[in-house]
Amino acid sequence: MLMKGPVRLTEKERMWRLKIAQGDDPYLYSTNNFVGRQTWEFDPNYANSQELHQVEIARQHFLDNHFHVKSSSDALHHIRLLKENNFQQTILPVKIGENEEVTHEVATATLRRAIRFYLTLQASDGHWPAENTGHLFFLPPLVMCLYITGHLNTISISTSEGDSPNQDGGWGLHVEGHSTMFCTTLNYICTRLLGEGPNGGQDNAVARAQKWILDRRGVTRIPTWGKTWLSILGVFDWSGNNPMPPEFWMLHFYLCIQQRCGATVGWCTCQCHIYMGRDLSVQ
Repeated sequence: MLMKGPVRLTEKERMWRLKIAQGDDPYLYSTNNFVGRQTWEFDPNYANSQELHQVEIARQHFLDNHFHVKSSSDALHHIRLLKENNFQQTILPVKIGENEEVTHEVATATLRRAIRFYLTLQASDGHWPAENTGHLFFLPPLVMCLYITGHLNTISISTSEGDSPNQDGGWGLHVEGHSTMFCTTLNYICTRLLGEGPNGGQDNAVARAQKWILDRRGVTRIPTWGKTWLSILGVFDWSGNNPMPPEFWMLHFYLCIQQRCGATVGWCTCQCHIYMGRDLSVQ
């Protein structure tokens, strides 16, 4: 998701509008007229105090429970779509006792109630928006690029509670994963570039991440892709990187060292070789 808007806003002041299939921006490009494109854009007049309070409740509920439910469950965009589509659930819920038989009428009513709810969550272009709460190494390189090119102060990056660290202070490859040196280092740097101090973040997240890294012999234990990004940022010497000859991309895709993207064994094997070091990095 691309998020645009003023940079220095407190959490209380933030309100983002979900825009669907709209490309009125010189930095957005599409080959299908932006169908399926989700863009969050800051709008200070989008919500009243009651709606802002509803958003804060959703955020706090996630923070209180995110060690048990790692995903945000799309709570924020559900609030947006239910509001914009004027959702009113008219089918009453049916409660079934533990030993009570589930009749055809009860099953039908429950199914219709669920379908009515999810139809309201369908976007205007036909798709169902969803948050990508998977890999936790997508956002940090973007922040690094914005910092390097001098655009970090012109684009507002809203750090998601879905990217909160694990209980041990580190970040995993994805929201359900155990902590790794790769993602802990990248997300630590990301939070610092976004303005968090040495003791900043929710529940002292920055200091806890730093301790996680130092307790495991430091950032030099990061695998190849991590070293590459650290070198791009200018905090790790390029001599510490293993060479990656570009000739690999000229080899046939059936070779295990081919790094071609897509649904090929080459891409999967490439991931395996790159991230194999993630377990070694925490030993």
